[in-house]
Amino acid sequence: MSDWLIYRGAGAPHDGIEHLPPPPPWRDFDGGPLVAPPAALDPSSERRLGVQHREASHHRPGETERELVNAALYLRRPLLVTGAPGSGKSTLAHSVAYELGLGRVLGWPVVSRSTLRDGLYDYDAIGRLQDLQIARAAPAAGESGVAAGPDPTDEPGGGIGRYIRLGPLGTALLPAARPRVLLVDELDKSDIDLPNDLLNVLEEGEFRIPELERLAGSAPEVDVLSDDGARVTVRDGRVRCHAFPFIVLTSNGERDFPAPLLRRCIHLHIPAPDKERLAAMVRAHFGEGAAERHEAVIDRFLDREPGDVRAVDQLFNAIHLTQRAGWTDEDEEETRRRLTAELMRPLDRTR
Repeated sequence: MSDWLIYRGAGAPHDGIEHLPPPPPWRDFDGGPLVAPPAALDPSSERRLGVQHREASHHRPGETERELVNAALYLRRPLLVTGAPGSGKSTLAHSVAYELGLGRVLGWPVVSRSTLRDGLYDYDAIGRLQDLQIARAAPAAGESGVAAGPDPTDEPGGGIGRYIRLGPLGTALLPAARPRVLLVDELDKSDIDLPNDLLNVLEEGEFRIPELERLAGSAPEVDVLSDDGARVTVRDGRVRCHAFPFIVLTSNGERDFPAPLLRRCIHLHIPAPDKERLAAMVRAHFGEGAAERHEAVIDRFLDREPGDVRAVDQLFNAIHLTQRAGWTDEDEEETRRRLTAELMRPLDRTR
């Protein structure tokens, strides 16, 4: 294996990220002050990687996959990952975070109503107004004998930071010593404008919060809540990264993306998993020997007409039900076969 690989796809944590070379001059960012490191992997990654991270241990990405992941790390560019449902696009982000020790994966599941603002931050203006009105109307402690609550206006910027929460993209762009991992899942489900709206943020590695910019003269530093649930300081209403995050944009191929977005990304296409890859995934989630016990189910999953679409989740559902139902008698064999066929019905067929 080439020495230049930072992500090796070996499924074992290591300190390779410490040896990542400096970025290209045009992708060098200087945001600060640095924020604290993120928490370790959360249950979402545990589910993706299987019990005790066996998915990471069993998965051996191909040469092209490893090389393009490392190209994105070296060049500080987002990785656009395309492929059929269940091919492992989303799991790749969790695998990289686990192997390189980059902490909790930030997730942004995109839907048709998603906007750039959703990914960057949320400002609860109505909640702030209500709290200000309550604080001003509350009687003084000496008048009622009941202590009044804290007055938000006593905090920097009138307490506005209590009503701003950074989204997953906004949190990924916080100045950190190590890159955060951000999964932007199913970008092809978005409104037509979102891919274009992302261009400037992905290129500049920063964004501004107008509500804080207007207060920069009187409150240059405001603490806000991050997507991790931690308080972080925003200076002059601007968030600028220090280490550009490792961003995985996934697509099921339901639409084409504009050329300016493609120019800013490294494109990786993951083919549908073959029998060897499926067997590794089954072992990861069901233990050693599971692939051999359920080889017939794997073969049936792979036995499809040209153009049929199936997701790996369907295979997992069929195996789990087979194990839990305990169908072992010959009289139950027909039930097992029939339900397996129903659970693994091609997704592009309605009947």
